[in-house]
Amino acid sequence: KSFERSAQETLHANFACNLTQLGWDLNADFCQGLVRSIAERAAAYDNFLRIDMEGSPYTQRTIDLVKRIRSSTPAVGTVIQSYLYRRESDIQDLLTYGCRIRLCKGAYKELPDIAYPRKKDTDFNYIRLMKILLPSGFYHAIATHDPRMIAETIRWAAAKQISKDDFEFQMLYGVRTDLQRRLVKDGYRLRVYIPFGNDWFPYFMRRLAERPANVIFLLKNLFRG
Repeated sequence: KSFERSAQETLHANFACNLTQLGWDLNADFCQGLVRSIAERAAAYDNFLRIDMEGSPYTQRTIDLVKRIRSSTPAVGTVIQSYLYRRESDIQDLLTYGCRIRLCKGAYKELPDIAYPRKKDTDFNYIRLMKILLPSGFYHAIATHDPRMIAETIRWAAAKQISKDDFEFQMLYGVRTDLQRRLVKDGYRLRVYIPFGNDWFPYFMRRLAERPANVIFLLKNLFRG
């Protein structure tokens, strides 16, 4: 489970979960019912549910479920990982449903036939996808701790006259707090992502174990912040 708290009081709380947490591997219909009930409950309190994206075996089923739920409530969105080749078509598909998207690079180890093996290619695709999302007319999230991705987003949004209120940055609690403070000081919307609940530690360790590079990233940026 995870909870996102806004750095600005004008933003409501958002909640995030993934399909395995809600029992997809046990019963897909049961999982869909849970997602729908949580999204409807969030909508009743003017909040928002985001379905996280796990490894590639769950990509299409996550997108399909989000589209089904989105057809009945606007209080649900999902995540797009820029390291997968398929992501531009996924974005175009989700935007036809008015879906709010969190753009990230991707934390799972994937095979090179479905994902960019080199970081520079993932970064290039991240910027390309950001340029599709921001002018779409929907409120999206740019989730990154990479100062180059942040700087390029700020530069491009300013050049296209996209308001600071039309999107938000998202970062992890305790990671690059220097960048977090700078963004808020400069008037950008920032949401800090906080794992919580009894299973927060197993969740955290599982995400690190999925890809050894995640450990290196966390250690480097934790002490820089």
